[in-house]
Amino acid sequence: MPSVQALPIFIGYDPRERAATNVLIDSLYQHSSVPLAITPLVTPQLEGQGLFWRERDPKQSTAFSFTRFLVPYLMGYKGWALFMDCDMLCRADIKALWDLRDDRYGAMCVQHEHVPGETVKFLGEVQSPYPKKNWSSLMLLNCSRCNKLTPDYVNTASGLELHRFHWLEGDHEIGGVDAGWNHLVDVQAAPTTPAQDCGPRLLHWTLGGPWFREQRTMGGRLAAEWFSARDDAMKLWD
Repeated sequence: MPSVQALPIFIGYDPRERAATNVLIDSLYQHSSVPLAITPLVTPQLEGQGLFWRERDPKQSTAFSFTRFLVPYLMGYKGWALFMDCDMLCRADIKALWDLRDDRYGAMCVQHEHVPGETVKFLGEVQSPYPKKNWSSLMLLNCSRCNKLTPDYVNTASGLELHRFHWLEGDHEIGGVDAGWNHLVDVQAAPTTPAQDCGPRLLHWTLGGPWFREQRTMGGRLAAEWFSARDDAMKLWD
C-alpha cells in the first residue's frame, strides 16, 4: 500500500488571534481531500529551540511577522511547504492550491498591488506600506531554493529584505498564484459568488477580523460567514 504524504502547512500564530487560528485550522480540515500536517509557529517555542531571538520591531504588527521565514529551515530545506497567516478562512480544498506548485520557482504567492490608505490597522497596530505588501501572507515555498533563510539570516535581515523576497535570486523566482487564494477582506471588492462558483477560496482579514470585539462586523456578510464557521467548529454532536 503506498505511503500517504501529509501536506505540510505552517500557520503564523499570535496569542491575540487564537480564535482565528483555531477556526482557520478547522476550515482547512473540513474542506481538504488529503491529509494535512498543520504546525502553528508559536514564537516562545521557536525561542526555546534557539531558532528565534530577534527583538520585536516597532513596525511588527503580529508575533509571526518574521517567524514565517523559518519554514524552509524547519523543513530541512527539502520539499515544498505552505505558509499562511492565521487571520484567514479556507472555503475550498487546499489541495487545489498545493497542486499549483511549480519547480521553476523558489516561492509562489498572490502578487497583490496593495497600497494601504490607512496608517493603523487592528488593535492600533501600525500599517506599514512597502512593495510586495501581503505577498508573504500566503506562500508556497520550494524549500531547497530558500536555503538563504537560515536562522541567522531570519534574525538579522531587515523586515523589507524578508518581506520583499530578497532571499531569492530575483523576482523571476517568484511565481504567481490566482488572487482567489488570498482575498483581502475590506481591501478588495467584496466577492459576489461563493467559493464553489469561482469565488475566493481563502479569505484574509488583513485589517483585523471579527474575532476582535471592536471588529465583529469586519467584512459584512463575510464576518457572518466566519462566525458560522466558528460555531460549526464548536458544535456538540449528539
